[in-house]
Amino acid sequence: MKKAISTDRAPKAIGPYSQAILAGDFVFISGQIPIDPNTGEIREGIKDATTQIIKNISAILEELGLTLDSVVKTTVFLTNMEDFKEFNEVYGTFFKKDPPARSTVAVKELPRGVRIEIEAIAYRG
Repeated sequence: MKKAISTDRAPKAIGPYSQAILAGDFVFISGQIPIDPNTGEIREGIKDATTQIIKNISAILEELGLTLDSVVKTTVFLTNMEDFKEFNEVYGTFFKKDPPARSTVAVKELPRGVRIEIEAIAYRG
């Protein structure tokens, strides 16, 4: 059985998808882009964008009583691999102990012209 999860503390979906889906003990968080849910503005600069995205993921997890420590896998999409070093610096500040498994993929473009998108899988067990 699956259940859609949403919160006003993260950006609303910009298409026909859920912010997250709870399926058993797993939470599948849709790709997040750097939208500030309070203003609707897109955060510029890879460091600010990464911070906003991880805050959005955290807000979705908190809706289920979880934290970033529950994340077991992330997939990161970058439009420019030259952003990888700065992205990694910020990402590492959020995932210090036992960081999740991760894939990073270079893509041609992302929704709304952003430079980064991150999706996550968390475990509730």
